[in-house]
Amino acid sequence: MIKLQGKLQRKKLMVSVSGGVDSMAALDFLRRSHDVEVFHYNHGTEYGEHAEDLVRDYVRQYKIPFQFRGMDKKECPPGRSKEDWWRENRYKWLNMFAETYTGYQIITCHHLDDCIETWVWSSMHGKGKIIPYNNGQGVIRPFRLTTKEQLRLWADLNSVPYLEDDSNKNLCYTRNYIRHEMMPHVKRVNPGISKLIKKKVMYDGTTNSY
Repeated sequence: MIKLQGKLQRKKLMVSVSGGVDSMAALDFLRRSHDVEVFHYNHGTEYGEHAEDLVRDYVRQYKIPFQFRGMDKKECPPGRSKEDWWRENRYKWLNMFAETYTGYQIITCHHLDDCIETWVWSSMHGKGKIIPYNNGQGVIRPFRLTTKEQLRLWADLNSVPYLEDDSNKNLCYTRNYIRHEMMPHVKRVNPGISKLIKKKVMYDGTTNSY
């Protein structure tokens, strides 16, 4: 059901968990065979408060060490998208941990559907890009061969709690527009796009930042 790409080199893992189905399922999968620690980044939204409570309850249940960071009380700069602003601040924190906790592997839970959407998005700007396995600063993404549906199935079969962020339906965000409006048409034009991107993911060895 869930397939990891690459070999996890260390027993100790630090997993970035948002409270959504993707990361909660990935955390539940990893905690069963690895020594995991969780960090959660609260972006300061209404969803963020509920997500933090859910993640705290889960890690408390399984006695998992927990690191937390709240978004600095700064407004998104003019001309920047909130998506990009949040991602930049989140990765600053993740990369800091990668430098500090050298005995751990830092894991984010990007999956195959994320790779497909990113490839479609970047292709419209001139060149299709694959989310790399390693961001070059110590953060790895071993779930790139697993679909979102497989992660959701794991969560449902194992009664893993998760939240659905209502903002994921907001088409003002480019990622959501691509996911909800464009991808059904992309799959109609090329029903095999999942297999195509999966092959690219399997043979991609880049370490470019993302």
